Amino acid sequence: MSQLIPSLFGGRRTNVFDPFSLDVWDPLFSSALANNVPSSARETSAFVNARIDWKETPQAHVIKADLPGLKKEQVKVEVDEGRVLQISGERSKEEEEKNDKWHRIERSSGKFMRRFRLPENAVMDQIKASMEDGVLTVTVPKKEDEKPQVKTIDISG
Repeated sequence: MSQLIPSLFGGRRTNVFDPFSLDVWDPLFSSALANNVPSSARETSAFVNARIDWKETPQAHVIKADLPGLKKEQVKVEVDEGRVLQISGERSKEEEEKNDKWHRIERSSGKFMRRFRLPENAVMDQIKASMEDGVLTVTVPKKEDEKPQVKTIDISG
C-alpha cells in the first residue's frame, strides 16, 4: 500500500518527517482502493478500529492505541533496526452456538497491524509498553538535545 500512495499524489517525495508513512492500512482509502489491495492487507484491515494517538512531549514520544477487549498477550509491539515501530495483534471471532440468533454484529474481529517510522531522536533500546483498560501505551524516550560545546581557543603571540 505504501507504494500506492506516492503514485496517487504525483510520486512526489519530500524530506518532511511523516510518522504515518508506513501505515499498513488507512480506512480513508478503503473504499477507493479495496480492489487494488492484496487479500493479506484486507485481512489485516479487519480490525480498523485500532485507533492510534501519537504525541510528543519534551521527554518522549507517547503512542496510545485503543484495543478494547484485548489482553496484553494478544498484542505484540516490535521495533526493527530501521526505527519502525509495529503494533499488531488479533481479536478472535466470537464463538457461535448452534442455537444462537444474531441480531447485529458491529464489533470487529481479525488481525490488525499498524507501523510507524520513529524519528531520529528516538532512544530505541529504552522503549516501554504497558496496557491498561484496553489502552496500549508505548513510550519511546527521546535523546536529549545535544548542546553545542563551546571551546575556548588560546591566542598565542
